[in-house]
Formats: sequence, structure tokens, C-alpha cells
Amino acid sequence: MGSVMYSCVTDFFTYETTKSVVVKSWSVGIINRIVQLLIITYFVGWVFIHEKAYQIVDTGIESSVITKVKGFGHHHNRVMDVADYVIPSQGVGVFCILTRVIITENQFQGKCPEVASKFNCETDEQCQQYLNTVLSNGVITGTCLNSSGQGKGQCEIEGWCPSENDTVEIEPMLDVENFTIFIKNSIRFPLFNVTRGNFPSSMTAEEIKTCIYHPERNPFCPIFRVGDVLSFTGQSVENLAQMGAEIGINIQWRCNLDLDIQHCVPKYSFTRLDAPFATNAVSKGYNFRFAKYYKTENGTEFRTLHKAFAIRFDVMVTGHAGKFNTIPTLINIVAAFTSVGLGTVLCDIILLNFLKGAKQYKAKKFEEVSDAQIEACLTQSPGSELSFRAGIKRSYDSGAVSLAASDQRI
Repeated sequence: MGSVMYSCVTDFFTYETTKSVVVKSWSVGIINRIVQLLIITYFVGWVFIHEKAYQIVDTGIESSVITKVKGFGHHHNRVMDVADYVIPSQGVGVFCILTRVIITENQFQGKCPEVASKFNCETDEQCQQYLNTVLSNGVITGTCLNSSGQGKGQCEIEGWCPSENDTVEIEPMLDVENFTIFIKNSIRFPLFNVTRGNFPSSMTAEEIKTCIYHPERNPFCPIFRVGDVLSFTGQSVENLAQMGAEIGINIQWRCNLDLDIQHCVPKYSFTRLDAPFATNAVSKGYNFRFAKYYKTENGTEFRTLHKAFAIRFDVMVTGHAGKFNTIPTLINIVAAFTSVGLGTVLCDIILLNFLKGAKQYKAKKFEEVSDAQIEACLTQSPGSELSFRAGIKRSYDSGAVSLAASDQRI
């Protein structure tokens, strides 16, 4: 037990120092230089040039979006303007353009039959199974209304009557294709106190009125034609107007503030956000309901219900800005120099495990020196060497041990 404890204490109070062994091998030397070259190329090409790791980055972008739609369309024998087909009307970053509307006029509070075929009935018991359903147009009373007394009737509801029939065929408003969307976006990077807008301040009012966005010919125009936006996503008004859809307009700001501020410009991209549900049998497209309320002369309230199918636009703003800073530069330079040492680690693994001269390399690389050996060495002549055999060359300049090709079988 005492010897074990003594051994543990002895092992704990040891010191390891680096011993340089020069291995004159073409294969290992080539591997070492290739690995070092790859590491240097990675840090210079990817880390510093592509990722700009020498910069401090601000991702906390502050953004404001204002939108405005213009255009006229024909729907259900009516001419529709912006006040009719844009919801909400405040010009926010998320808005809808109505493409098809089913209107149920003159609804009053009362009781009436449900029109959906699901609620066909012959007896009251058949209606009572739907007492707690939320799929009807009102509260199911449990009564089956059958005016003729024969055949099937409809379950009675209590709510806004007459009940909405959303199965009617209404032609969509295809004029949406020529509507235009004006997007005004301002952003700020608080870390650098930099503020930018999505179109040049030098652009005149006449230029804004006449330009249309194009990714190559006019990339900084803030006016977007709806048909063009849909085509950028691989869609068309004919495909989306019937059931509606959700379209994303992404404004991306990637600013290198080491360059002139005029190079800090937006880049637009477009996508269909509801694409995963486009082929679903249920819940495809986008629709919602809203009502307009009125009162009769005697004060009775009634309403006109609208079931709207719409193309919803989400304007999303992302981005970051970077600028040179000493701290990240030094950190990544140190990381680069440290990583170059991986070439040595890889070559050591090859030498110690895979080459024929692995045992000889281990014998030269690892050597234990005890106090007894040092004392024995000191009793010898001052010019003697410790643990060096004949044939091994020692560099007095660097302290490195050199292994010639004749010393190991590689």
C-alpha cells in the first residue's frame, strides 16, 4: 500500500517538457505541409475573407415597414379599389389583398336552418349530437327543421340568420396581377448608429411613380408589381386567387461598414410561405371572415358577412452589419496559428501508429529522466551526454534530436 501511494505521489510530482525530434521523411513531411496549407487557406479564404471574422457584428437590427397598395379590379359586378380589397388599411408589414369574397347580406339575430349538408336531419335526435360543435354557423339548438314533413330537413341554429352558404361559386378578381405594392423600409444598426432606407434619397418623386422593381434592371425601386412578386415564387394569380395564399417578401441587409456607406443596400427575395400546405386536402390557401354592421330605423342591428379569400403578404426584414475591430481580429489570428499545429498532431499519429519505424520514433520522442540519472551524469566528465547512443545527431543550436533515414524503417 505504501509503495502504491509513493508511486502516485512520484507520478504527480513530475514535469513534462517538449523534446524536438527531426524526422527526415518525404511522406510525413509532405503530409505535414499539405495539412498546414489547408488550414492556412481555410482561415485566410473562409474565416477572414468570406466570413469577415476580423469584424465586430451587429445583428440587433431595428426596422420599420410601411406599405401601400394601388390598383383597381372587377369583382362580382363591382369595381374594387384599395379601400375594398386591402386589409388592414393602415399600411403595415403584414397585409392582405382580397381575391374572392362570398357575401351574405342582411343577417339578423335569430333562429334559422343550417345550410351545410353535414347538418341534414330527419329527427331531433340527429341534431342533438351536434349540440357542442363549433363547425356550424351558429349554436345548434337540437331541433330538426322540416317544413314539408317528409324527407330530410336541416338542423336549427341560433345566431346570425340567414346562415352563410360558402359553397357558392364566385369568380376571383384576376386584376390583382397588375396591382402594385409600395414598400418603405428604414433600418438602424444601434451598435454603429447607422441608419439606412431601402431606396436612394436621390430618387425623385417622378422616378418612384414610374419605376417597377426588377432584380437586375431596377433593384432599388420600392414599387413591386403583384404579378412579378408571384412569378418570383413560381406562382401565378390564376393559381392562387381562388383559395388564397401566403407570400413572403424578405428584405435582407448585409452591410460591410468598412466600405463606403452607399454600399449598404437591401437585397429582396420572395417565397411562398404556405407551400407545405399547398397540396393538402384541407386547410389550403388563406381565408378569413369579417362583417360590416348596420342598424334599422327602429335600432335593430344587422350585418353583412364577408368570407374573404386573399393573398397575404408578409414583409420580413433581416440583416447584420460588420466593422473592423481589434479584438476579434487578434482572437482569430491566434486561433489560426494554433490550428496550424494540427499538422504536427496528425503526423505524430501517423508516425506513432502506422509507419514501420514507429517504435524507433517512440523511443526518440519519449524519454524519462530521473534524479538518479542526472546525478550519475554529473559524476561523468562535463562533456558527456545523457542517454545518447552513437549515430544520433544532436543540434547544439536548437536542442533537437535528428533521425536520419538510416535510423528508422519508413
